Amino acid sequence: MQTLRAEGLTRTYGEKTLFDQVDFIINESDRIGLIGTNGSGKTSLLNTLAGLAQYSGDIITPNDYSIAYLTQDPEFDDQQTIMDAVFSGSQKVFKIIRHYEDTLAAYSDDPEDQKKQQRYMDAEAQMNEADAWNAESDVKTILTQLHITDLTQQMGTLSGGQRKRVGLAQVLIQAPDLLLLDEPTNHLDFDSIDWLENYLANYKGALLVVTHDRYFLDQVANHIWELSFGRLFHYDGNYQDYVGQKAERVEQEANADHKQQQLYKQELAWMKAGAHARSTKQQARINRFNKIKDNMGTTPTEQDVSIDLGQARLGKQVIELKDANLKLDEHLILKDFSLLIQAGDRIGISGENGAGKSSLLNVMAQRLPLDSGTVTIGETVKMAYYTQRTEPIPDDKRIINYLSEVGNNVTDKDGHSVSVSELLEQFLFPRFMHGTLIRKLSGGEKRRLYLLKLLMEQPNVLFLDEPTNDLDISTLTVLEDYINHFNGTVITVSHDRYFLDKVADKLLIFDGNGKIDRYSGLFTDYLASQKKGQSDSKKAAPKPKSEPAAPAKQEKTKLTYKEQLEWDGIEDEIDALENKKADLQSKMNQNGDNYDKLATLQADFEAADHELDEKMARWDYLSQYVE
Repeated sequence: MQTLRAEGLTRTYGEKTLFDQVDFIINESDRIGLIGTNGSGKTSLLNTLAGLAQYSGDIITPNDYSIAYLTQDPEFDDQQTIMDAVFSGSQKVFKIIRHYEDTLAAYSDDPEDQKKQQRYMDAEAQMNEADAWNAESDVKTILTQLHITDLTQQMGTLSGGQRKRVGLAQVLIQAPDLLLLDEPTNHLDFDSIDWLENYLANYKGALLVVTHDRYFLDQVANHIWELSFGRLFHYDGNYQDYVGQKAERVEQEANADHKQQQLYKQELAWMKAGAHARSTKQQARINRFNKIKDNMGTTPTEQDVSIDLGQARLGKQVIELKDANLKLDEHLILKDFSLLIQAGDRIGISGENGAGKSSLLNVMAQRLPLDSGTVTIGETVKMAYYTQRTEPIPDDKRIINYLSEVGNNVTDKDGHSVSVSELLEQFLFPRFMHGTLIRKLSGGEKRRLYLLKLLMEQPNVLFLDEPTNDLDISTLTVLEDYINHFNGTVITVSHDRYFLDKVADKLLIFDGNGKIDRYSGLFTDYLASQKKGQSDSKKAAPKPKSEPAAPAKQEKTKLTYKEQLEWDGIEDEIDALENKKADLQSKMNQNGDNYDKLATLQADFEAADHELDEKMARWDYLSQYVE
C-alpha cells in the first residue's frame, strides 16, 4: 500500500510558525479534509507536500510515489489550447503521451528508418505500461462534466473560473497516489460539484483537500485534519463527525487550562508563605512554580465565540425595487423586476456566473444606476456591504489601530460596552495578534478583519457578496451565528450550499438573460426540486393528440378593480403578519418550559409564516401590473 509519512514537519513564515513538529501518515484511499482559520498554514502545508516550499523535518515516500496539485490559481501558457494545456504538465503520464506523439510523427515521416521504428515501438510499450491510451477521451469526459466543451479555445481567453476547471481536469487525469486540491469547488456549478463529489468518493488514491464547502466535506472526507496554532489535530470521519469530536477536544483543553490555573494559585500561595519553607529540598518546587508561571497563558486554547452587537432600529420600509431594468455590455440583467424587502428578511441570491447577482446588490446599494425603474431605500436603513474586493487597508497599520478608526468600543444588544480587543478575540484574532502589522496578515485574515470592521459599524441591513470565497470555516461559523441573532435584514450572494441553508430562507435564482426564479425555503431543497424536475422531464411522455388550436387569450396588462383594492391594502397586511410573527416568537421565547403552550404558539407561528409567504407571492404577482 502506497503511503506518505511526515516526521517533525515544521514551517515558519517570518515570525509566525505555521506548523511545528507535526507528524502524520497519509494512506492509500485516505480522503482528508484540511481545515483551519485563514493564515493557519493550510495552503502552506499543501505547498510543502508538493515540494514548492522550504521546510524542516522529513517527508518519506516510496520512489515511484506521485503527487498532483491543484492550486487556487493554476498557471498556464495563454497561447496554448485547452487540450494542449491539460497535457502540458511535467508529470510522467504527460511526458509519455508527448513522447509517443513525437515518435509517431517521426516514424510516419520515415517508416523505413529502423531506429525510428524501434523508438516508436518503445514509446508504444510505455503507453501500454502507463495505460495512457484513454487519456484524451478521459480528459474530454472530465472537461464536459465541468462545462468546458470547446477544447480549441486558447487559455488566454478563459475566465479565472474556467482556468480553475481546466486545472482540475489536468490533476484528475493524472490519477496520482496523492491528490492535493486547494478550494476545488470555487467557480463550479452545482451539478459539477455533485459530479466531483461522486468522482472523489470513488478515487483509489489518497486525497488532501482544502475547502470551505462543508457539504462537500460531508460527502467526500473520511478524515478531517485541523491546523490550529501550529498544531495538527486529527479527527476520524466527515465534517459532521468532526464537529462533535472538536467540541469534546475544546472542552478537555478548557478543563486542563482550568486545572493549570488552580495549580498556579496553590503554588503562588506557597511561594508567598515566606522563607520558613524554603530549603535546598524545596528548590525543585520553586523551579516547578517558575515553569508553571512561564507557561501560564502561553498555550492557545479555542473557545466557542459569538458576536452579539446591537444595531440601529430598522423601520418597516427597507428596500423596494419597481419595474427595474438593467443591461450591462449587452447582457440583460434585470427586466421589469420588482422586489419588496422587509425588515428581518433573509434572502439568498445564487445562480449562473455572470448573470448579474453582484449587479443586483450594487443596484440596491445605489452604486449602480438602473436603465429604468426605481429603487427606494427606507429612511432608517444603515447598510454595510461586504464586497468581493476589500477596501484598501494600509499595510503599516496595526490590527487594533485599524479597527479603532471605527471606535474604541461598541455596544451589544443589552447595551453593554464591548472593547475592540474583545471583538478581535471573538472574531478569531487571539490577543497576541492585536499589535500585528496588517502587511503580515494572509489574504484571508485581511478579509476577516475587513468584515469585522463592517460589523462594528452596527448596520441594520447587511449585504454579503460571495463571503465563502475568502473566509474560512471557523469565521463562517461565527458569521452564521451573528446573522442568526441579527435583528436586521441580510441579503447574500453565494454558491455555498451549506452557508445559504444557514442564512437564507428566501431565494432569488439567476438563470441568465434577465430570468430570475423565486423560491421560499432552503437552498438544498431548491436544488433537489430542480434535480427532480430534470429527471421527470427526461421520462418519455405520451404524445398528445392534436386538437384545434384554442383562441389566443388576451394578455393581461393591468389590475382589475378588485385586484387594485387588494394591492392598496396588501403591504399593510404584510406588515401585520410580520408583527404577528415577531410577537409569537417573543411569546415562544418566554414559554420555553411550557411545552403545551409552546406547541400552540409554534403552530400559530407556522400558520402566520405560511400566510406571509402567500401574501408575498401575491405581492410579487400584483406588482407586475401596477401602473
